[in-house]
Amino acid sequence: MKNLIVYAHPNSTSLNHFFKQTVIESLEKSGQEIVIRDLNQINFNPVLSLDDMHGQRKGQITKDVKTEQDFITWADRIIFIYPIWWTGMPAIMKGYIDRVFSYGFAYRYDQGIQKGLLTGKQTIIINSHGKSNAEYEATGMDKALALTSDTGIFTYCGLEIEKHFYFDKADRASPENIFEWENELISVLKQNPLII
Repeated sequence: MKNLIVYAHPNSTSLNHFFKQTVIESLEKSGQEIVIRDLNQINFNPVLSLDDMHGQRKGQITKDVKTEQDFITWADRIIFIYPIWWTGMPAIMKGYIDRVFSYGFAYRYDQGIQKGLLTGKQTIIINSHGKSNAEYEATGMDKALALTSDTGIFTYCGLEIEKHFYFDKADRASPENIFEWENELISVLKQNPLII
């Protein structure tokens, strides 16, 4: 299986970096192919410009966007790893979606009906956040996050969501929490039916 990891966190000592390393090591052990796109490391430009917007309407994209789209085309599975900040994606990840998941590549409209174009690809989303899952459930934020990311982006573009992890109270996680999360990640990566 060909795995594309799209990662967004500037701190190499972060919990998200640990998740990324866990995923990489697990995939390497099973002999799978991996490409890592660390958006901060590659200094990805997240700003959707007027030129980008005009180009997308004409099916013209910049070289940096084409590079990212080629990786998505190559992948069987895309693994997104990023923290939830201010109840959403970090700006660099949102900008990646804005620029790379462009019209005609990730979705289009056929006679007014929306069609996702990334069908046949799986995705795993790995998020950390500071609030507890119980607090998110009490305020409805859990449903809002699923609606805006899972429904509004990933399945909208045709991706099949294999698993969406929400690791809570991440800013005060105990070693036991981290060990449990690590095992959850490894377990999902091992049980994928496409692994051969």
